[in-house]
Amino acid sequence: MALPTLLKDALSIPVVASPMFLCSGPELVIAQCQAGVVGSFPALNARPAGLLGEWLAQIAAANAAFAAGNPGAKVAPFAVNQIVHRSNRRLEQDMAVIVEHRVPIVITSLGARPEINDAVHSYGGIVLHDVISNEFARKAIDKGADGIIAVAAGAGGHAGTQSPFALLQEIRAWFDGPLLLSGAIAHGRSILAAQAAGADLAYVGSAFLATTEAKADAAYQQMIVSGSAKDIVYSNLFTGVHGNYLRGSIEAAGLDPDHLPVSDPSAMDFGSGGTTDSKAWRDIWGAGQGIGAVDAVRPARDLVARLKSEYEAARRDLLTYA
Repeated sequence: MALPTLLKDALSIPVVASPMFLCSGPELVIAQCQAGVVGSFPALNARPAGLLGEWLAQIAAANAAFAAGNPGAKVAPFAVNQIVHRSNRRLEQDMAVIVEHRVPIVITSLGARPEINDAVHSYGGIVLHDVISNEFARKAIDKGADGIIAVAAGAGGHAGTQSPFALLQEIRAWFDGPLLLSGAIAHGRSILAAQAAGADLAYVGSAFLATTEAKADAAYQQMIVSGSAKDIVYSNLFTGVHGNYLRGSIEAAGLDPDHLPVSDPSAMDFGSGGTTDSKAWRDIWGAGQGIGAVDAVRPARDLVARLKSEYEAARRDLLTYA
């Protein structure tokens, strides 16, 4: 289980921050990278599309300047998430910008395409593909992905239903490359548990929604801080793909979270308009089951420091009992 060269000695803790639709932007990514975790954002967050290149240049310049001024600091690389679904009408345009700026890590979702992987490999980047099953993991690696993000039960936004232990075990049985775990990870103990279960890195999302750099509504952040696992609802109504959402935001939209209808998956649209621009993502807020560990809105650097302290304490506890 060897990490890619660009991740070796670049992380303060073994964490990749997941891309959060509408909520991850340059300010959050820069803060994450400079705190020593991989920062990421969905390419579709840059609107209009011409803004993507500006964001990439801003992130690269800020991180380079920080590294130059802080030679002892760990500055992590950043990642851009690409929705590979056929309805993403910006895919080719955004990929051209990604290649031009030589984005270190590309995270692909909702489809695996060899030409996307080849484009990233052309300049030495790596591709991590998120999956909800062992079968999808095999397909992604067969099509040229470098690593796998196992999205288990409890993850925020689009998520699977399998236990993290089962999903990691099945993938690790045949795959020795970079493997990340997503699903209710918001505490340092959970990061260590992910590694113990077979992952190289933890994939953390919802906790970063409650940071000062996130582009999240204040009411959204407060709902995360005051919420717990019981406040998460799993449904495919809003995008055509099953995901986890905050009960309070569903109720605020006038819906009954306990009696939601089932959506037609063919209605899914990840183009420059469509579902990703709709009320579903603005007013129905995604979050994972781990939000009970989030107790305040704080700067991303402080959140990473908290996770690091908890992670190191958990490691010490294990050594004590060993």
